[in-house]
Amino acid sequence: MATQSTSEPGLARLLPEDVDTEQVLIHGGLVLSIFLMGLPLLLALIMSTQNTTEVYQITNVGIGSEGLSNYGTVLGEYNFGQYMLNSVVMSVIIVIGKVTLSLFAALALVYYRLPYERAVFMFILLTLLLPVPVRIVPLFDLMARLGWGNTLMAITGPYIASATAVFLFRQHFMSIPDSLVENAHLDGVGPLTFLWKVLIPMSRGMIAGVSVITFIYAWNQYLWPLIIMSDQSKQVVQVGLRFLQAASQSGLTRWGIIMAGAVIALLPPLAVLIVLHRPLLETLAIQQK
Repeated sequence: MATQSTSEPGLARLLPEDVDTEQVLIHGGLVLSIFLMGLPLLLALIMSTQNTTEVYQITNVGIGSEGLSNYGTVLGEYNFGQYMLNSVVMSVIIVIGKVTLSLFAALALVYYRLPYERAVFMFILLTLLLPVPVRIVPLFDLMARLGWGNTLMAITGPYIASATAVFLFRQHFMSIPDSLVENAHLDGVGPLTFLWKVLIPMSRGMIAGVSVITFIYAWNQYLWPLIIMSDQSKQVVQVGLRFLQAASQSGLTRWGIIMAGAVIALLPPLAVLIVLHRPLLETLAIQQK
C-alpha cells in the first residue's frame, strides 16, 4: 500500500506550527530590502565621522575618530551654510511659482470652455518630453539676452512651469462634484474666489503632495545652476558638494568632508518628506488611477 508524502518546505519545518511561513518570507524580504536601500546612507554616515586615513582603510567600517568635527569643517571652512540657504530660497520660489501657475492652468482647463481644449492639454503634456537639460543651450542663450545670467531668476525661471503638476491638479479638480460649481454660479462666486475658497481648501492634500515632489526635484538641481551661475557664493548645495571634492590631504581626497556635506545636504528634503509623507502618498495614489 502506497503511503502519502507529508514532506514540507525546509523553512516550514523549522518554524512553529502557528507561524505563517508566507508572512515570514514577506517580512524577511522587506527587512532585507530596507537594509540594502539604507546601506549607502549608513556608509555615508560612518565615513562622515572618519579622517582621510580611516576612510581609505577598506576594512574600517566603524565610527571614525573625527566625530562631528567634519561637519563643523564643512559649515565653517567651506561656506556650506550659504549653499544650503541658496538652495532653500531657490526651492521655495520654485515650489510657490509652480504650484500657483499649475493651479491657474488646471482651473482654466477644467472649468472653462476653451477652443481645442484637449489639444492644449496634450501640448502641455508633450512638454514633458523636453526637460531642462535638453533645452539647456537655448535656455542659456535666452537668459543671456534677458540679462538674467548669474541671478536667482535664472535658476528658478525655467522650473516654474510643470506639466506634471498641471496634470495632477486637473485630475483632482475633475473629481470635485459639479454641484459645487453650480452652487457657486448661483451664488455669483467669481472664478478666483471659487479657486481660493473652494478648490484650494479641498486640494490641500494634493497641493502638499505636489509641493513635496517639487521641493525635492528643485533641491537636487545640479547641471543648470552649475552652468548659469558664475558666482560661487550664489551656488546651490549640490554644486557646493562638487566644490568639496577639491578638499585633499596628502594627495588623497577627504571623503570624510564630502560625506559630511552629503549628509547635511540630505537633511532638508528628508525633513520635508517625513512631515508631508501622507499627502505625498495620496498624490502618488491618484497618479496610479
